[in-house]
Amino acid sequence: MEQVECIVLGAGVVGLAVARALALRGHNPIIIDAGPIVGSETSSRNSEVIHAGIYYPKDSLKARACVEGKHRIHQLCEERDVPHRRCGKLIVATNDTQLAGLADLKRKAANNGVDDLVELTRADALAMEPEINCVGALLSPSSGIVDSHGFMLALQGEAESHGAMTVLNTRVVSARHNGVGVVLTLSDGEPIQTRLLVNALGLRACQFARNMGEPFSAMAPKPHYAKGNYFVLITKAPFSRLIYPMPEPGGLGVHITIDLVGRARFGPDVEWIDDLNYDIDPKRADVFYDRVRAYWPGLPDNALIPDFAGIRPKITGPGEAAADFRIDGPDAHGVAGVVHMFGIESPGLTASMALADIVADQISDRPRPAGTL
Repeated sequence: MEQVECIVLGAGVVGLAVARALALRGHNPIIIDAGPIVGSETSSRNSEVIHAGIYYPKDSLKARACVEGKHRIHQLCEERDVPHRRCGKLIVATNDTQLAGLADLKRKAANNGVDDLVELTRADALAMEPEINCVGALLSPSSGIVDSHGFMLALQGEAESHGAMTVLNTRVVSARHNGVGVVLTLSDGEPIQTRLLVNALGLRACQFARNMGEPFSAMAPKPHYAKGNYFVLITKAPFSRLIYPMPEPGGLGVHITIDLVGRARFGPDVEWIDDLNYDIDPKRADVFYDRVRAYWPGLPDNALIPDFAGIRPKITGPGEAAADFRIDGPDAHGVAGVVHMFGIESPGLTASMALADIVADQISDRPRPAGTL
């Protein structure tokens, strides 16, 4: 049986960030993914927004990792020439009853260390975005957008330049801890044993942990899948910033993002599903028109066409309070060298580098090198 030191399962943005963090500490992680390219699932099916850290409960892992990760992703993108832009975003209240919600968001953001939000009157907001409809808004100047594929390639490149290796088109058939390490059987039939294992499988992380047997199976949460559908605008949008409505259960509402080439995208909505599928029902556009016109009344008829769908790997279901990120390492399950990452949904892209160091701290006996991002 082949013996290796470290395996990271999942080559999405979080898995790549974890592999980079471990490689920078002198480990030689092998990144294994079933897809043909890195980031071929959840990491390539999102809004590509760099979040500020506004929405999450004080002291939660989501809040802490998002705020730290925001600064680190901006810095890495600047130093590695990854396309990104601090375009800012407006969170808008479209009626007087939502103004209290804006105030709550500002307080929540301040509790998380986000102190750059600016309260806007209707006139202030219209001066910035004349086509918007609102009675008040919050400006988040540190929110932005990023080329998610470029960011992932930068993470992969740094990981591999420090000893990591990426193996694609490869599934893990089974995994068991034998008291010394984890023995994985891969889709090519060959077993491989690793001393350190990180489960960053996103949508399949819960099921993978359940299939590993005790003590992991008893601790793994039940997975829930919330599909987010996106529609693209066929005309040019009159906005230069991201426009967000007030949050809704399961997500942040159908918002407008402007990508790096100026194309406007609308979404995601929240569609709870039982099985993984990325089909988009064009009829869902009817709901999009209603929601978007609440804050952009000028949205033309027949201007939206289906773009893509993504699926959030949630660990709470419809009607339940949103769960925090879960990182189950040795302190949680008692097995040295193993970390499972559960419920890493939004703001996972923004938080990825901060989460990676938390994971590395749990299984590595080597400190983070001084001066690294």
